[in-house]
Amino acid sequence: MSLRTPVIGLTVLAFALTAATRAHAEAKLLIEAATGKVLHAENATYPWYPASVTKLMTAYTTLRAIKDGRITLNTLFTVSRNAAAQNPTKMGFKVGTHVTVDNALKMLMVKSANDIAVTIAEGVGGSIAGFADMMNANARRLGMSQSNFVNPNGLPAENHVTSARDLGILARALIQEFPEYDSYWHIHAIQYGNRVMHNYNSLLDRYPGADGMKTGFICASGYNVVASATRNGRRLIAIILGAYSGAVRAQQAAQLLETGFNSGGLSWLTPSLGTVDALAPMDAQPPNLREEMCGGHRRKPPSEDNDEEGEEQVTASANGDSNSPQAFMLSSLKPANGKFVLGPPVDTTPPTVVFTGPADHPDPVQVETAARPHKKKKAAAAEGSATQATAKTRKKAKVSSAQK
Repeated sequence: MSLRTPVIGLTVLAFALTAATRAHAEAKLLIEAATGKVLHAENATYPWYPASVTKLMTAYTTLRAIKDGRITLNTLFTVSRNAAAQNPTKMGFKVGTHVTVDNALKMLMVKSANDIAVTIAEGVGGSIAGFADMMNANARRLGMSQSNFVNPNGLPAENHVTSARDLGILARALIQEFPEYDSYWHIHAIQYGNRVMHNYNSLLDRYPGADGMKTGFICASGYNVVASATRNGRRLIAIILGAYSGAVRAQQAAQLLETGFNSGGLSWLTPSLGTVDALAPMDAQPPNLREEMCGGHRRKPPSEDNDEEGEEQVTASANGDSNSPQAFMLSSLKPANGKFVLGPPVDTTPPTVVFTGPADHPDPVQVETAARPHKKKKAAAAEGSATQATAKTRKKAKVSSAQK
């Protein structure tokens, strides 16, 4: 008996520690855009690495510069050597390329282009450091007391942090202060030349009423999203930080939104959680989810160098292997009625055309160096010719045989 008691105690302790660790692996927040009323909150004031969700503050700071009359949507920014050297995801433009603020914002929000984020930062703030100062000044003015920005794209940096609470404040500010620019948050896809790039926010094509805003991923943060949707004139903002994959992230955000829209007249039954700005910040270090998100235990671990593009592999892995941990997690995300709230992807609007150069005289499209598709077309054409030649030979042989 004396031997078993410590074992049981250790087991309970281990379970408690595991539960506590898992509890910090995700943060969730659901608020009303108009009032800031909190409808749901889990770890909402826990510090977090924002990843590419940072670009919401990059956009906010840029729009403030427009509002203050320092730049316009047609102002040209230049892709510097520093910008071109940024890690993917990026547009990949050559050094010296000029991009209007309008096109830069579209590329930033849809492609999540890290090179364009730096181009904007250098164009608005003179340098990354100068722009970061502007970002932090805006954060303080908005009451984002848990946020500190080091760069405009969200690539890994030790002191680059935020929280679900602060992102909720930022999302509301974007919606309320810049209603005329709301379209930037819900562009489904952009087209540059023959390249069509879809928004990483898959809710835009799969959740009715979805109208924003931004996704993000680095190994330390997991998969993040700030998602908004409108139904019957009521707009909600859902924030998920630290999801296991892009698919899980989208599903959890959709479920939060669905819960908020369906609560309707029963909201008075739930205890009041106050407003997002009244949530008490937590003094702690942000969790580092690198091992959980990008460790060798994952069959196809996402690559931090590919930023958002890594999610496609993880999602495919989860969908393709019913016994994988990802598939198990996805299957556990079904609502009580057994139906997913996300529908199949639907192209509701054509891609928005983007370009480099001035608005009244765009540059010729920069052609990518990859020649594989061209080779494939040639190979396919050659294969088709060979097939046709074989068919003609066989036909002649049959005719000749019939004549004999």
